[in-house]
Amino acid sequence: MNTRPDLSLAQRKRQLVSDELTESALQLLAIKGFDAVTVDEIVAAAGVSKRTFFRYFASKEDVVVQFLTDMGADMRTALAQCPVDEGPAGALLRAVRVPVTKCAADSERALRVVQLILRTPALLARFLERQAQWRDDLAQVLAERVGLDAESDLYPRLAAGTALTAFHVVLQRWSASDAAQDPVVLLEEAFSLLARAFDRP
Repeated sequence: MNTRPDLSLAQRKRQLVSDELTESALQLLAIKGFDAVTVDEIVAAAGVSKRTFFRYFASKEDVVVQFLTDMGADMRTALAQCPVDEGPAGALLRAVRVPVTKCAADSERALRVVQLILRTPALLARFLERQAQWRDDLAQVLAERVGLDAESDLYPRLAAGTALTAFHVVLQRWSASDAAQDPVVLLEEAFSLLARAFDRP
């Protein structure tokens, strides 16, 4: 449950409906597969109208991808808040660790979403689109931290892209293990292997 006590009553109600739609969709998709489930089935399982569904989500894909919506913002915020004297490798690890830690904390639900995304071409394409945006956002923050230009200098985008590649590979390994492996440990191992790549020339 994602409802927070500081939200207004209307916001909490909206969050509850969104959560119910998402949970109903995930349960159906896990059983039948993405292509076999219709919006009509999702709204029937959630006990809401189709009109209500489209007030919250633009498409069936968005029900799943919504789970990942805050990841990019969380990483960007974490990177921006890192101590100014922390090196790029440590700062990027701190940033990427935020969504990975959330997956570990809500592993049952997160695993269903991640496995569904990685196994469904349409969802994987959407996820990769989001990662491209996250790379640009992280590159901008990183460039500001190290005094470079995100548009003209190669380093910020390469470093951010490398960090997100590590993130993606960790999700793949964690998904394949059915959450038997600790994703945070995997991420730290990945960054230790890439440490030299984050060093500035």
